[in-house]
Amino acid sequence: MQQHRAIKQKYPDAVLLFRVGDFYETFGEDAIIASKVLGITLTKRNNGSASASELAGFPHHALDTYLHKLVKAGYRVAICDQLEDPKTVKGIVKRGVTEMVTPGVATNDKLLEQGSNNFLAAIHFTDTHAGAAFLDISTGEFFVAEGNADYIDKLLQSLRPAEVIFQRSYQKHFKETYGTRFYTYTMESWIFDEAFATESLLKHFQTQSLKGYGIENLQQGIVAAGAILYYLKETEHPNLQHITSIQRIERDDFLWMDRFTIRNLELLPAGGDQTTSLLKVLDNTVSPMGARLLRRWLLFPLKSPEKIRERLDTVAYFILQPDLRQQLAQAMKACGDIERLVSKLPARKINPREVMQLARGLQQVALIKEACSRQEQPYLQHLASLLDPCDAIVEQILQQLQETPPVAAGKGGVIAAGVHAELDELRAIAAGGKEFLVNIQQRESEKTGISSLKISFNNVFGYYLEVTNSHKNKVPPEWIRKQTLANAERYITPELKEYEEKITGAEDKILAIELQLYDQLLQALQAFIPPIQVNGNILAVLDCLVCFSENALQYNYKKPELTDADTLDLKDSRHPVIERNLPPGEHYVTNDICLDPSGRQIIILTGPNMSGKSAILRQTALITLMAHMGSFVPASAAIVPLTDKIFTRVGASDNLSGGESTFMVEMNETASIINNLSRRSLILLDEIGRGTSTYDGISIAWSIVEHLHASPSAPKTLFATHYHELNELEEKLPRVANFHVTNKEVGNRIIFLRKLAPGGSTHSFGIHVAKMAGMPPALIDRANEILKQLETKHVDESGNESESGSAKEKLQQNIRQLNAPKMQLSIFDAHSQTFDSIRQKLQDIDINRLTPVEALMKLNEIKELIRD
Repeated sequence: MQQHRAIKQKYPDAVLLFRVGDFYETFGEDAIIASKVLGITLTKRNNGSASASELAGFPHHALDTYLHKLVKAGYRVAICDQLEDPKTVKGIVKRGVTEMVTPGVATNDKLLEQGSNNFLAAIHFTDTHAGAAFLDISTGEFFVAEGNADYIDKLLQSLRPAEVIFQRSYQKHFKETYGTRFYTYTMESWIFDEAFATESLLKHFQTQSLKGYGIENLQQGIVAAGAILYYLKETEHPNLQHITSIQRIERDDFLWMDRFTIRNLELLPAGGDQTTSLLKVLDNTVSPMGARLLRRWLLFPLKSPEKIRERLDTVAYFILQPDLRQQLAQAMKACGDIERLVSKLPARKINPREVMQLARGLQQVALIKEACSRQEQPYLQHLASLLDPCDAIVEQILQQLQETPPVAAGKGGVIAAGVHAELDELRAIAAGGKEFLVNIQQRESEKTGISSLKISFNNVFGYYLEVTNSHKNKVPPEWIRKQTLANAERYITPELKEYEEKITGAEDKILAIELQLYDQLLQALQAFIPPIQVNGNILAVLDCLVCFSENALQYNYKKPELTDADTLDLKDSRHPVIERNLPPGEHYVTNDICLDPSGRQIIILTGPNMSGKSAILRQTALITLMAHMGSFVPASAAIVPLTDKIFTRVGASDNLSGGESTFMVEMNETASIINNLSRRSLILLDEIGRGTSTYDGISIAWSIVEHLHASPSAPKTLFATHYHELNELEEKLPRVANFHVTNKEVGNRIIFLRKLAPGGSTHSFGIHVAKMAGMPPALIDRANEILKQLETKHVDESGNESESGSAKEKLQQNIRQLNAPKMQLSIFDAHSQTFDSIRQKLQDIDINRLTPVEALMKLNEIKELIRD
């Protein structure tokens, strides 16, 4: 217990799993946590009442079963093992923490999702901006970036790290800026030092400078990367040879989408709903490496036209080569997750079966390299040239390991026959044991005439000869008696003893030789980590491109034409996610969309509720995004301009925990768009101004359209709205065009045709949608009655009012004149008239001539008005 207390003091914030014999035990507060999270029994260990302590434990072989439950519950877990063999030590066995497992440094397969990375992030805050680093210890991928709070927020939202570390003094700042959705751990500020971080990175990569990685100017990013390396050392992860390089994530290299856009376009699965995301629709990859890369391609679409066209051309080539596609898909599927397998090598956590899988994966790499080399497509030839089948190590693995090796190296049966002469000899002794014993038994039985003689074994004195009492007198004098039973005697002979030593020694020696040979094999594999990692990356790229070609064929996607001009022209465009979730037999209604900054820069889109306005907005953005990923798109033809930013403001959402209303969130997101747009931006605005009063909303929406129209950047904009007043803008602004989503009235029913047509709509059919939602008939009838009264009175009788004020005043007047039944809450007329009367009385008072008594009387009159 003293030993436990000393180790626990070093890791006070972790649940300590303390190895005692065949069990991992937890004590005190740790035991209470373990019993709750793992559902194991909580007991007490009494060493006298003063030192009574809670206790909970589980067998050591069940570690994998229980460890991931603790980590997924948000606990840091320190695994304390016995560092000496109890058989060879007198007294207390030396113990120490061999590994600290936290959400960000998990390597256990049960803690990892195959199709997504498990990033540990570090953020280094400064007064002006921040540096960030992201490491997936399970694959060795290491990224570094630098920028303002918005950029870091976008990276956190996109890469979704399992754990974020930063300076302790910035805890409040982190919560205010990025919220509470991340698992965080804070460290002392001295760790975040540039000189210390640079030295750590140079020492790790064994280089003279960081120029070769292109990160030498990212000082804050370097600090964050150094903090990650320090944290790994602190959590007992010293074997990091698989982290062979570090890459920068440059904001200007990728199409920018802020976190609002990523959320609004539903790019990633949210919560438990896995079906309504673009990733779910597009991800038909066959390998875990491909699934992880596709996710990154989706969140970081390319901006380089050369690289985009390289991908598009390769996808087009694959479409014409069905045999090649099938061959590559089968080979990549058979490779397994070679990225994560090779990352287990430095820590020697890879088991014999996984080593064999690695060899078979590399054999598939050789087939893929050969298949791609034969093609006449330049990008495929380039990828093939980067693949290295690592023939030497594959041959060594196949030669040394059994064809189907066991999972555990410590139980033997790993090394193949013919690899080691002494091992083969010892195996022959161990395997030939039964035959040898049978020969001894037959020989001694014939020599002594004891027909019932048998040879057995027990742990007390090994092999023995057993003679029943009826044959006891036939026992030769050289046999040594060891045990007397009720009806038999047990003896040993020098020959049996000699054989026993030989056979027992053989088993121990076999295991020792096998472990030594396996360790040598792992050592030889270390040198092949970098080329195997490159293979993993290339296979991921091929997997994504083959996946895109399969999607194009299966879903009828077409190759987009990427242009340096500014016109976006989509023919028969579809929403890729909605069309995949339509009921059987129903077809998606396609639409043509054209945006041109010189002619039709802004489309104002009106139409009934539920008619598909939001879908049209989203599909425009998703098609642009897919084209920049290098994917074919859901349209019969698409001219997509090179885009640098996609901005969306879609739907209402409160940020109540941050103290912000729907309208505040809406205005924050819109302000972010207005302040960051450029000539190559695509902007999608849906129902701007809906979160406030009608007139405020119309005013804000109107002025936003005017601002975007007047902007020198002239960004391409789709603006969906319920405010039909905005249709007037088409007459006032030359580059604004009205469109509406069509509908058809059949009897008293509305059928939404979901087809885009020129011109504005004057009806939103909100009451019709309320009816569809199941509102009571009486409520629907009353709503229609009020609507008719408002519509009949909405007439400009005077014709003299200014355009800006007329709509507002007319509607106010209509509302005041509305005769609602007395049983309804009167929220407009009575109070408005009362307050008007009070306002008039106050304006009529001459305060300079008012006596105190008159003032009291006036106050009483006002009070009476309110009471009435």
